Amino acid sequence: MKNKTGVLLGRLMRNIMRSPDTIITVAITPIMMMLLFVYVFGGAIKTGTDSYLNYLVPGILIMAIASGVAYTSVRLFNDVKSGLMARFISMPIKHSSILWAHVLASFVSNALTIVIVILVALLMGFRSSATIIDWFSIAGLLGLFTLALTWLAVIPGLTAKSMEGATGYSYPLIFLPFISSAFVPTDTMPKVVRVFAENQPVTSIVNSIRAFLYGGNISHDLWIALTWCVGIMVIAYFFATKEFQRKVG
Repeated sequence: MKNKTGVLLGRLMRNIMRSPDTIITVAITPIMMMLLFVYVFGGAIKTGTDSYLNYLVPGILIMAIASGVAYTSVRLFNDVKSGLMARFISMPIKHSSILWAHVLASFVSNALTIVIVILVALLMGFRSSATIIDWFSIAGLLGLFTLALTWLAVIPGLTAKSMEGATGYSYPLIFLPFISSAFVPTDTMPKVVRVFAENQPVTSIVNSIRAFLYGGNISHDLWIALTWCVGIMVIAYFFATKEFQRKVG
C-alpha cells in the first residue's frame, strides 16, 4: 500500500482554500473576544501589567486553536457520512494516511488562523520582547497543542451520529480559557475555582507563552504544559486510531 498523505492533504487544503470563510470564521470569534475584552472590559480588569492586550493575547491564541479544531470533526464526519471514507479505505493506500491528512490539514489551517489573529493584535498595539528563538518555541508549543486537540477532534468525527454531535465537544474547549489565567490572574478567583484554574492545561500553556513573549521564568509551567499536550495527544491518538481500525474492519 502507498502512503498518500500528501495527496489527501492536498484535497483537504484545496477544499479549505476554495472556501476561505472557514479560516475567517474561526478567526472572527477570538478576534471579537480580543476587541471586547481590550476595549470594553480591559479598563476594569487589573492584571498587574502595563498592557492588558499583551496579557490577553496568549489566551486568545489558545481560543483560536480550540475553535479551529472543531472543523476537523466536521470534515471527518462528512467523509464518513458521504461514503468517501469507505471509498478511501477500499483503495490501495495506507489507511493511516487518511487520518494524518485530516490532522495535518487542521495543523495548517490553524496556523493560518493564528497568523491572522496575531496580525490583528499587532494592529491593536500588541508588542513583545521575544527573540526569534522564543517565537519558534511559542510556535512549537502551539503546534503541539493543536495536534493534541486535533487528535481529540478525530474521535467525535468518526463516532458522531449527527453534525451537532461532531462539533459539540469543542464548546467546553473554547470556554476552558475563561477558567484559567488567560483573561485574569488566577489569584483573583475564589479558592475552589482557583484550584481548578491553576491545575488545568490552558493555564500552564498560557503562562509558558507569556514567559516566552515577555522574558519570564518558563521552566516550571513549560514542563507542565508539555506534559499536558503530550499526554492528551497520546491518549487521543490511541482512542482515535482504535475507533478508525474498528471502522476499517
